[in-house]
This record gives sequence, C-alpha cells and structure tokens, in this order.
Amino acid sequence: MEDRSGWTSRSSTFVIVLATIGGLALLGFLFTISITFFFFKGGMESVAEIPGDKIGVVEIQGVITTPDKVLEAFKQFRKNDNVKAVVLRIDSPGGAVGASQEIYQEAKRLDKVKPVVASLGNTAASGGYYSAVGARYIVSNPGTVTGSIGVIMKLPNVQKLLEKLGIKTTVIKSGKLKDLASITRDLTPEERAVLESVMDDIHKQFIQAVASSRKLSVDKVTALADGRIFSGRQAKELRLVDELGNFSVALEKAAKLAGIEGEWAVLYPKKDKISAIREILEESGAKTLLKLVDILVHQNSVSTIPE
Repeated sequence: MEDRSGWTSRSSTFVIVLATIGGLALLGFLFTISITFFFFKGGMESVAEIPGDKIGVVEIQGVITTPDKVLEAFKQFRKNDNVKAVVLRIDSPGGAVGASQEIYQEAKRLDKVKPVVASLGNTAASGGYYSAVGARYIVSNPGTVTGSIGVIMKLPNVQKLLEKLGIKTTVIKSGKLKDLASITRDLTPEERAVLESVMDDIHKQFIQAVASSRKLSVDKVTALADGRIFSGRQAKELRLVDELGNFSVALEKAAKLAGIEGEWAVLYPKKDKISAIREILEESGAKTLLKLVDILVHQNSVSTIPE
C-alpha cells in the first residue's frame, strides 16, 4: 500500500511556501506603489523644508572607491544658504588614493566657505583619515581605529599556477615598462624601483597633507607615518585629532564654529528619486529574501512521524 503521508507533507509545505512568496510579493508591490506615490506626488515633509539653520552631514562608509557621492553632497551644502556647517562622518578603512585626495581637497575648499568638522566612527584609517584631515576640526571616539598614514600596493603573481595549467602568455609592448606590474611574472629590479618611487611620492603627499592640516612638522608626521594605527585616544595625544567625542559632539562643535544660536536641524544630502527608490527596493527585497529563507528553514526543520 502506498504511503502518502510524506507526499502530503511535502505538498503542504510547497503550497505554504508558494502562498508566502505570493503574499510577500504582493506586499512588496503595494509598498513600492506607496513609496513611489509619496516621492512623486509629495506627502512627506523633508528636513530641507523646515526653516532655520541646519548642519549638513556627509557620510563616508566602507572602502573608498569613488568620491562622486561625497563631492555631490558637498556641492549641495555649499549652495544651500541654510546649511551653516558640515560634518563629515567617516567609518572607512581607506581605499583609493585619488578618491581620498579629492575628498580631502574638496573638504578644505568647502571649509573656506562654511566650517567642516570630521567625526570618526569605528574606523578612519589610511584614506579614511586622509579624507578627515581636510576638515577644520576632527572629533574621534576614544576607541576609533585611525592613522595608518601610509601607502600600499599588492601585486599577485600567478606565474606558477598558469604553468601548472599549461597556460603561457605572450606580451607585445611598445616600451620596456609598458607591462609594469604584470601578474604573470616577477618584477624586475628596475620595475620595483619605479613602483617604489611612485609609492614614496604618494606617501610624501599624504604626510604633507597631514602636517599642513594638523599644523605639525613634517618630521613629526613622518615619524608616525609608517603605516601604524592608533586608537582615538592615542591620536588625540599625538594631535592627529582635536577632541574625543561621538557624533553628537561633532555636531555641537560644528554649530559652535558656525556661530549658530538657538535650535538647528541635521540635514542629509538630497538623493535623486530614482536612487532613493532603488535603495528602498533593495532593502525591501533583502528583507523578503530573509523572510523566505526563515520559512524554508522552519518547514524543513519540522520532523514528521509516519503513521
């Protein structure tokens, strides 16, 4: 006699999962329609519409690969007469040199118009710290990992792996250094010297930026610029930051530097409608997926006792 208990259990689970997916999809669709309606038809009052003085907040989170969003935010706040000061909130281990330099330079430019205060979160190292020194004043948590004043380049070498796979590369070049830093062979002494000279020059630029912004001698910064990290408290003792405190302290300092009297509001950069909706949908989709996984795990963990 055929045992249908297992088949029935699996069918029930399948139906429940399908119904759940359909329900979540419908809720997601309705949520999307509602958000789109609010964005394009109005109905949500933004801080920007509230009169009075404001402090703009620009966030740098994660690895710095491009400065575009930060530069656009600086541009918005420069043009907004209600924004009296800007706080650059940093939680980054560093990233691309060029991008960090652009943020540093633009922060200094903006500071000539309105005060810029850097607020260091969990980490503000290497390019994260480079960006911070563009501010007039730096506030760090005591335990913030910061510093790492240095430059690094890592070059993989897959030559032996390619040899094992029987793969050989042929290079045709117009100059002897055109395939500099190739991953299919070791560096020549001449190539190593070229790369080291570039790294040394970028390192000197970093040191000079810190020395100039922090009003320290180049020799003193050079002694600290071997790539080591510091806690926020250590950085304060070395004058790499100005004050120990959290985000709220940085906001209050920005208001004071701007001469704001009375109440003020915090303003984040305005996002274009498409980008804002995309972020909302991504977050909504992630939550839906997690919910589905939870249901599947729960259903698969229910043990059945055959009759």
